[in-house]
Amino acid sequence: MKRIVLWFSSTATAVVLLFSFHTSTQGAAAGVRNSAAAGVVTSGGTTTVTGTSADTRYGPVQVRITVSGGQLVSATAIVYPTGGRDSEINSYAIPVLDKETVAAKSASIDSVSGATFTSQGYVQSLQSALDQAHL
Repeated sequence: MKRIVLWFSSTATAVVLLFSFHTSTQGAAAGVRNSAAAGVVTSGGTTTVTGTSADTRYGPVQVRITVSGGQLVSATAIVYPTGGRDSEINSYAIPVLDKETVAAKSASIDSVSGATFTSQGYVQSLQSALDQAHL
């Protein structure tokens, strides 16, 4: 009888611990900036385009581009997972993706090693912005 009680107690404890474990995905939701509405804003000869938000395993990624004279002149991730390990990874990955985008002037950029999900979400949102800008 003692073994059954001990087994049941151990199993119940394991189940409680399992369901109370906080993953990076749960933490990321609290550490993600709110996504902006996708769209196009033109001021003078400059057009700013916000791509649709792309959902990734660790949270949404959204990119805003600026076009001047029919050329892509800047790209910025405005929404991406933050908090914990996500902040460490994305503080390196996002600037690299932004620079690669401007250099390539397209969504044909390489993923950043260690930030595969962010890179994939970035490219998806970037392509949305490029499509809206007709580039």
